Amino acid sequence: MSGVQGVDNVALLPAYLAAGTAVLVLLTDLLLARPRATIVVAALGALGTAVGAAVVGAAGERRTFCVGADCSWIFGGRAALVGAVVALLTLGVLGLSVPALRGGRSPVGEYCFLLACSMTGGVVLGAAGDLITLIVALETLTLPLYVLVGLRRGSLASAEAALTFFVVSVVATTVTLLGAALLYAVTGGLHLDRLGALLAERPEVRDLPLTSAAVALLLVGLAFKVAAVPFHAWAPATYDGAPLPVAAYLSTASKLGGLVALLVVVQRALPAEQTGPVLAVLAVLTMTVGNLVALRQRRTVRLLAWSSVAQAGYILAPLGALALAAGRTDEARSASYAAAVAYAVFFVVLELAAFAGVTALRPAGADGGTLDDLRGAARRHPWRGAALGLALVGLAGLPPGLAGLFAKVTVVRALVDGGAAWLALVVALNAVIGLAYYLRVTAALWAPVTTEPGPAAALTSTEPGPVAAPAGGGAVAVPLVGVVAVVLAVTTVAAVVLGVAPQLVLDLAGR
Repeated sequence: MSGVQGVDNVALLPAYLAAGTAVLVLLTDLLLARPRATIVVAALGALGTAVGAAVVGAAGERRTFCVGADCSWIFGGRAALVGAVVALLTLGVLGLSVPALRGGRSPVGEYCFLLACSMTGGVVLGAAGDLITLIVALETLTLPLYVLVGLRRGSLASAEAALTFFVVSVVATTVTLLGAALLYAVTGGLHLDRLGALLAERPEVRDLPLTSAAVALLLVGLAFKVAAVPFHAWAPATYDGAPLPVAAYLSTASKLGGLVALLVVVQRALPAEQTGPVLAVLAVLTMTVGNLVALRQRRTVRLLAWSSVAQAGYILAPLGALALAAGRTDEARSASYAAAVAYAVFFVVLELAAFAGVTALRPAGADGGTLDDLRGAARRHPWRGAALGLALVGLAGLPPGLAGLFAKVTVVRALVDGGAAWLALVVALNAVIGLAYYLRVTAALWAPVTTEPGPAAALTSTEPGPVAAPAGGGAVAVPLVGVVAVVLAVTTVAAVVLGVAPQLVLDLAGR
């Protein structure tokens, strides 16, 4: 009997494309030293990764690196959805980064290489079939972000944000690894499906104190990654100190990765009787604290950060139905998992649109500023203001932002079907609280201004003009109007399309 495993290279194609993008970006920057070529290679690589994930996923589930029935790589519909979304988010964030890269505020080669490396982790994460692959992929997604957060030259706030993010992430990773090690010590397995079957079939193992400790540590470590309350304190300061496009990536691709990791572990490995009550409490705390604190925010990125915390609570809410017997039936569990994934996809699209709108209304390379800086912005720039307003209304769950409305209805329906009507009521009450700050910002976009806007509120990023070449390379000769406006337009159109045909996402999420 041969001990050599066969490798399905087609199943691994999305990971090859993502990792190949990082290598090509590095070689292009090293050999050509032309920032524009580096950005083009990174953009084409991200687009190719998204297409590759969609094509491979459309052909049905593929498995590789298998030992018997246990596989470390399982690429199906949900993995394809996650991989394609992460790649497209990377492409969008790269477009939003062009103004800062053109101004020489960040080194182009290093910036694009780190984004591509992070994208690779996100693509692998969706297909992970064991705890080792899952944790390594999650760290591959996160590690480049430590540097990206602090990559802005001459910014003390950026350096402080990077240090905060690094310290908290190291602690979270340590806790997650300890939980995985304890789980391996109890069960002798690492593959997610084997862990789930063993803990379901052997209640004497499931009820051991060591098993409970392992489950708790895994949940706590992953809760740090998604900024769930009370493990959230790092997020607002990190988002606000990071460059605006990096904050967008943290709030979308990075959060999506953490949520997918948590969902995969809960769905396939950990016992629902133990995880359900914990997730229900986390969901209630996360959405409530996030919404209440967001009401008091005056800085744009901090408001989006706290609203992102609240949105994570909505995503975790369907998993809280596992606390009840009615929510642990096969049908109810499938609906809960699909609702969580679908909400996460809708959220990251709307969140990227919101960050794109803020970027389009701020000077090139500037931070998010305050809410007063956005006052009357839609009067000066109607289309950009309207796109930002649509994203905010969608995040609030109101029409015409149908994607956000469908997402919240999906979560509530999954909770009611799972017998957790009380948790559905908490979601509805928090959605009403969220209306206050989302509509306040939206109204401010069209509010009249009594004085002329200062330079901080002017749309300087739409005036290309000559830009000095950054040290070590020439200026990136890309029209800022075209890049930022295209990202804003595409994300807005994507949000509208998802709102019109949301069942497509829900069907993919349920596979």
